[in-house]
Amino acid sequence: MSIDFDKALGVHPEALKLRAERTKILAANIANESTPGYQARDVDFSATLRQSMGDSADGLALDSEGEALYRVPYHPTQDGNTVELGVEQAAFSQNASDFQTSMTFLNMRLRGLAKAIAGQ
Repeated sequence: MSIDFDKALGVHPEALKLRAERTKILAANIANESTPGYQARDVDFSATLRQSMGDSADGLALDSEGEALYRVPYHPTQDGNTVELGVEQAAFSQNASDFQTSMTFLNMRLRGLAKAIAGQ
């Protein structure tokens, strides 16, 4: 009998991929804080994850132009840059925490599978 890892691991592998992509986007926002005209971007995590789970054959298809949305600034600047450092740092920190949580759940699932295979 074979193990279907897609069912066994649940949503967590896709969530990790999406959180890794979101980390790249948020890091780019922080790096371009002083770039005139730079438009801050982010990902609607739940909608993108729902879409990637629905399109399980395609998997996660987040590209630089596709799913990333432009962030609306609280305080627009004269140079057109929409990056607000505090907002970006908070989002980056929350995303890192959520990544670790997903990694913990995935590790727990894999340990459970290893115990089941070992007959414990």
